[in-house]
Amino acid sequence: MTTTKIAIVQMNSTVGDLAGNAAQIMAYAAQAASQGANIMVTPELSLAGYPPEDLLLRPGFYQQTALVLEKLKQDLIAYPDLHVLVGHPHEEQGAYYNAVSVLSDGQIKARYFKHNLPNNMVFDELRYFQAGQEACVFELNGTMFGINICEDTWFSAAPAKAKAAGAQVLLVPNGSPYHMGKQDLRLQVMREHVSSQGMALIYANLVGGQDELIFDGNSFALDSQGQQVLSMEHCKEELAVLTLEDGVLRANAIPAPISLEAQIYAALVLGVRDYVNKNGFPGVLLGLSGGVDSALTLAIACDALGADKVRAIMMPSPYTADISLTDSRDMVQRLGVRYDELSISPCFDAFRATLQHEFQGLKEDTTEENIQARIRGTLLMAMSNKYGSIVLTTGNKSEMAVGYCTLYGDMAGGFAVIKDIAKTLVYRLCAYRNQISEVIPERIITRPPSAELRPDQKDQDSLPPYEILDGIMRMYMEENCSRADIVAAGYAYDDVERITRLIKLNEYKRRQAPIGIRITHRAFGRDWRHPITSKFRD
Repeated sequence: MTTTKIAIVQMNSTVGDLAGNAAQIMAYAAQAASQGANIMVTPELSLAGYPPEDLLLRPGFYQQTALVLEKLKQDLIAYPDLHVLVGHPHEEQGAYYNAVSVLSDGQIKARYFKHNLPNNMVFDELRYFQAGQEACVFELNGTMFGINICEDTWFSAAPAKAKAAGAQVLLVPNGSPYHMGKQDLRLQVMREHVSSQGMALIYANLVGGQDELIFDGNSFALDSQGQQVLSMEHCKEELAVLTLEDGVLRANAIPAPISLEAQIYAALVLGVRDYVNKNGFPGVLLGLSGGVDSALTLAIACDALGADKVRAIMMPSPYTADISLTDSRDMVQRLGVRYDELSISPCFDAFRATLQHEFQGLKEDTTEENIQARIRGTLLMAMSNKYGSIVLTTGNKSEMAVGYCTLYGDMAGGFAVIKDIAKTLVYRLCAYRNQISEVIPERIITRPPSAELRPDQKDQDSLPPYEILDGIMRMYMEENCSRADIVAAGYAYDDVERITRLIKLNEYKRRQAPIGIRITHRAFGRDWRHPITSKFRD
């Protein structure tokens, strides 16, 4: 019997940290070698981090990558029986490629250039790379291994070329970002384009947060009939070793799938942890209101960073309800975070006094509401400047869609944790987190949502119920449905007209919002590029 052991690495690369990423690869190589692995597959662009974006337009980036790759090639001589697949950008004769090199015993045994360069959703690889054309296959222990990179396997052509070149097992480094439902979609597509051609598949995916993107890991392996024989962790770094016996992958135990809420919550925690730590912030600040959005954000921040790196600031106004103060004090006590209360009433009075002559004879309206939000934003940013901690904003996707947020107020900050979380999903995530341990007081979840910027204010005073708002938003913004389609789905014409109009009108606000974590297939970020100035109505 011929046996080959294949290590799959879910590593958390950092974009541009070439030496640090190489050190990670070496550490994983030591672990893989200790378990008798013959091949180790790292994710797409594992040496450079993914996606490097316009670093890929800088010649120096390629030059430094080549130097680090050369050193890594020499360092891996320490593990002479191990073939390591390393992803990296590569320059050759004036052309630039998304490449994978097979390093072994101080040599590059094979090199593959990515064929299919995605240029949709969050991807723009045609901006940077030239497409490869040739298959890449190498032999080890009597088995022929082919290489594809990520998007190549979402079509049939590149796997077919590998198959025609003799590949029996397809090794696929990936930088596949997370969105809801992505894991099942990957399995479906891999079976369609790889398993259908009779090849076994090793799918090694990146893990970690990179700005607004989350890479969820969830690496897997399929045998040549498309049966899943390995499933790796969600949103966790991990190395797993598979055994190939006479060309057949031996099955491992497949863990039970986790709930959608658990997936999303883990992605949000990972996104906060990596954004804060990779960018060197000592901690985070956030404004706590006694409402469900800031409560969820606080829980995520504590789970990501630890309570000692989180500070919550309650900034009551004349309209803040006593129960908001009570519930905020209760929650921070449960979590053990530093908590302070700074009344904005003196500042608010001073603003109104300053503007009294200018506004004489005019009724109070959203102007005064926004002043309160902007006072809070100013105080949070002042503390951020003083202490170096980044401000986490607490607005959700539903609010961002219709502009139920204040420029330079509650939008002020550096990272928008729940920017892609619809309000109805906020409640589901709060309920999920409380199943682990009840850190969010029940009244925060059950009381009607309110911005508390005027007496007895409720969100539904000026918005339809969130079940309706979120449904319209999902169809219009995420699914590109027309207004007529949304009405035909059962939503009231007036609600559809109003919500779609608000989505269009508030694009100027969203362009000035901080980036936030993407968990849907279409977020207000890289994959939403609507003009601010536009007269189009569908």
